[in-house]
Amino acid sequence: METIKVAVQKSGRLNEDSLQILKDCGISIDNGQDQLRASARNFPMEVFYLRNGDIPQYLKDGVVDIAILGENVLIEKGTDIPVVEKLGFSKCRVSIAVPKNVDYNVVSDLEGKRIATSYPNTVQRYLQDKGVQAELHIINGSVEIAPNIGLADAVCDIVSSGSTLFKNNLKEVEIILHSEAVLAVSPKAGPEQRKILEQLRFRLRSVLEARNNRYVLMNAPNDRLEAIIALLPGMRSPTVLPLAERDWSSIHTVINKDRFWEVLDQVKREGAEGILVCPIEKMIL
Repeated sequence: METIKVAVQKSGRLNEDSLQILKDCGISIDNGQDQLRASARNFPMEVFYLRNGDIPQYLKDGVVDIAILGENVLIEKGTDIPVVEKLGFSKCRVSIAVPKNVDYNVVSDLEGKRIATSYPNTVQRYLQDKGVQAELHIINGSVEIAPNIGLADAVCDIVSSGSTLFKNNLKEVEIILHSEAVLAVSPKAGPEQRKILEQLRFRLRSVLEARNNRYVLMNAPNDRLEAIIALLPGMRSPTVLPLAERDWSSIHTVINKDRFWEVLDQVKREGAEGILVCPIEKMIL
């Protein structure tokens, strides 16, 4: 039986989030401790646990068919590898930072400076686009320490909360790109693997839609139904059911998680009561 080979990061938060989304897709992976290759019990898939920075080359060579990896790594090392889904987790940004005591105003202030980074290709493209010449020092690991030991005037690295920059007396001055986990496919993936990929994408989309929405139930007086329904988004239209109490109805709908507090405030002012907000396990449109 044909299988699809998927690469995920060997360890760390991206590894955990990648395995969780596969689990949410109903895929059970048999993985022993420190195992670098594992098979799924109920889906035609093999999982390879690799270093994040090595994954783009494995995709290019066709060693794996697909991969879940950081978009920032793909931009740095695999610009010719197509992304088929953005996955919405492991969000970060690739940013340039300088010491807090440095007077920085515009990107041209980096002219002639030394920049320590693990993302030389990304930084070089950015600087060329801005017409700035700088000297890049390629460092794998603790990039943030470079200005403190006199190795560089600035750094470029991934930033999530910014706490690491703060601890190293640095300030973020330029955001080069925003990144999140993506599903990428090898140019060498065969037709059977692409069929399996479409099955996986169907499951992923149902999980991602569910994560991005909330199921909302509320009670409302019938004389306010029209006003409340006008405020509610939904997959098609809200469901309205009569309650045992006369002149009252129950309204059911789906609201995007980024909007539901705003919407709930509005419907509450219109007379909605007994509002329940529930997570959705899967959502198939």
